[in-house]
Amino acid sequence: MLNKLNSTIKNLSPNIRKILANMSWLIGGRILRAGLAVVVAAWMARYLGVEQFGTLNYGFALAAISANIAQMGISHFVLRDSVNEPSNRYEVLGTAAFVQFISGIVSFCLLIGVIFWLRPDDPTARMIVLIMSSSLLFQTLPDNIDTWFQSQVQSKYSIISSYTAFLIATLGRVVLIQIQAPLIAFAVLILVESVLATITCIVAYQITGQKIQKWHVNKQRAIKLVKVSWPLIFSSLSVMIYLNVDQIMIGQLADSHAVGIYAVAVKLSENWAWLVLAITRSVTPYIMEAKQISEKAYYQKMQKLCNLLALIFYGVAIPTTFFATPIVVFVFGESYAPAGVILSIHIWSSIWLFFGNVRQIWVAAEELTIFAMTASFIGAAMNIGLNFWLIPIYKELGAAIATVISYLFADYIVCFIYPPARKFGWVMTKALALNIFVQDKQK
Repeated sequence: MLNKLNSTIKNLSPNIRKILANMSWLIGGRILRAGLAVVVAAWMARYLGVEQFGTLNYGFALAAISANIAQMGISHFVLRDSVNEPSNRYEVLGTAAFVQFISGIVSFCLLIGVIFWLRPDDPTARMIVLIMSSSLLFQTLPDNIDTWFQSQVQSKYSIISSYTAFLIATLGRVVLIQIQAPLIAFAVLILVESVLATITCIVAYQITGQKIQKWHVNKQRAIKLVKVSWPLIFSSLSVMIYLNVDQIMIGQLADSHAVGIYAVAVKLSENWAWLVLAITRSVTPYIMEAKQISEKAYYQKMQKLCNLLALIFYGVAIPTTFFATPIVVFVFGESYAPAGVILSIHIWSSIWLFFGNVRQIWVAAEELTIFAMTASFIGAAMNIGLNFWLIPIYKELGAAIATVISYLFADYIVCFIYPPARKFGWVMTKALALNIFVQDKQK
């Protein structure tokens, strides 16, 4: 059996073997990270209690929105340019890092103003957000180095470096629990992890023969990058709003206890995103290359990717729906049992996160950033409106319902309203109908 497998792998094309090798690093690393993250998160949730865990996740949700603004949604453009212009890699990476660093400073200042406005009488929440948001100033280099490794289908280097920082931080969380540290200490550790990730990524980049000291900024490229990506700033903001605004609004319209219950459901619901991200990142360079060859090859590769993601989704969502409460109780404890019904609903929003990764590739390749911005804005507005309506009535359950409805509309239905996006809409439709089996039957 092993000899047969080795023979099959040897007969694959070099590109396929490279994708599989890269994917094995990404998936293996993500399995390790996801497994440890859930275990430690459960331990933290039990130690901190529902209310303090809710406060920590409230701050994390705000910081996540700001972090996404700082990234400016330009990673796919950086990836595209790194694939198409390998000789200009230092200019591409240096310019992107500079633009994102300036954006990070602006985002940091805005976030501090927002938290003082939202929680004027809550010094703990303000301090947590202040500490967490400081990590924005350290994410620029790791993000761009990771994008470079993706463009070369060499993700093992970024995996090793980032996971070194993650493992150190995870050990730190265990120590904090053992010494019964206060809530603020867990927020500080998030900042420490960002600093460690920056250091380890730079070391990995230098070891592979690249020179970060050669990075430089090209004014014209920076202007072009801002022009092509500015809609994605608003798009990314909208995406992160409707990804995280539910926890923020639960904190404002309900209480920290409700945030804690909702947060554990979201952690379990979105815990599979690592697998999708690993697969998508591995094949992105080849989808971009296919775009240069022919439209047919380009859409065929996207269809195959969406087919696979739909199959993974159904395999996760269906059993989770029926066993949600036992899963929550087993992982987080009896005090979080109400999160079971939230998980059984929220899990059905995951398919749009899965397809969203593919749509980002499509948006970057087609340069339809205005469409992405509009769709994300509609999703964010719908999610906020539904949350205002449903949270006061149903609390965290209302937020889960709002999430499913807004994701469905913004990530799927909008594609059929906007004519140029209908082709990608049909790609998603075929995948949802398990087109993968239809293709096999036709063959």
